[in-house]
Amino acid sequence: MIRSIITGTGHYLPKKVIKSDHFLKHKFYDKKGFIINKSNEEIINKFQKITEIEERRYIDKGLLNSDIATIAAKRALIDSKIYKEKIDYIISAHNYGDIHPISYQSNLMPSISSKVKNKLQIKNKKCRPYDMIFGCPGWIEGMILADQLLQSKCAKNILITSSETLSQVIDPHDRNAMIFSDGAGAAVLSAIEDFENEKNGIIHYDTQCNNNDELHYLKNGPSLNPNYKKSLVNIRMNGRRIYEYALTEVPNMLKNILDYADLHLKDIKKILIHQANAKMDYAILKRLLKLYNYTSLNDLSKIMPMTIKRFGNSSVATVPTLLDLILHRKMLPHEIKPGDTILMASLGAGMNINGMIYRFPTKKI
Repeated sequence: MIRSIITGTGHYLPKKVIKSDHFLKHKFYDKKGFIINKSNEEIINKFQKITEIEERRYIDKGLLNSDIATIAAKRALIDSKIYKEKIDYIISAHNYGDIHPISYQSNLMPSISSKVKNKLQIKNKKCRPYDMIFGCPGWIEGMILADQLLQSKCAKNILITSSETLSQVIDPHDRNAMIFSDGAGAAVLSAIEDFENEKNGIIHYDTQCNNNDELHYLKNGPSLNPNYKKSLVNIRMNGRRIYEYALTEVPNMLKNILDYADLHLKDIKKILIHQANAKMDYAILKRLLKLYNYTSLNDLSKIMPMTIKRFGNSSVATVPTLLDLILHRKMLPHEIKPGDTILMASLGAGMNINGMIYRFPTKKI
């Protein structure tokens, strides 16, 4: 029996810390193109109360998306102790590719995964680069694809990266600009033979894609300020619709994943959820708990660690960054021990949602 085991993880967080006072001099517009008649202090305080975001990270000038993906990839490879030429696939999750520092255009050719392979100086011609454009759930979806490749014996070691430089595609006149940040995460997933039937590694997963009216909940568009011409590639987000969709769809899907694996929520040590919006993430967890008839919802932070307060929403990078921080004991008191089972989940543009159950081996690989 082949098990898909995480053999190494890594992440990259930019050094530049952007606090909320960075936005005090911004001019915020509404959807109709009119300046919002509220003070920036009031706008920022309300935003922070809902999202809990106090800080976010922006990359330094001169760095590209593919650069920070490569940094996270190198750290994951070192952690895995797997020689880079033994990597059979590189799957890179992102949404915008490299952003040109002057024109602010997305550059998707060559692909981010091809650039990561080049920057890692991997010479193996059989190492195939794939890009995963799947919204914020892209890294988990990359892990799902990697598991399928390992189970079909098409590969033995796969590097899955996630990276985004959203600070370069935000509309400075949109309040939602305060949500987004930059960062990268990575993991190496390896095919390990299981002779004792311990059922470790990736246990089960599912993905759901609602791409009808939901397609437009997250998209690109011009600035809310009709006079802003710096970039036409700006994130447009219908926060209310996303919130309603998340609460309706995500808890039920996660319970279905657990049911299929014959597991209960009490079997899960940690839930690593995409760091999108603290209010929404807590609401998702509360609804999931209610599906199991839990009446006490106190101290949700014990099962669901959160990084959004300090790091903001870095899209595809939030879940693997969170995972790496916990595994390397940089988010105490949170920890993951051998034998622990975790649930990872994300939702994003599309609308696409996915979830994955992973059990850490009791023995060192």
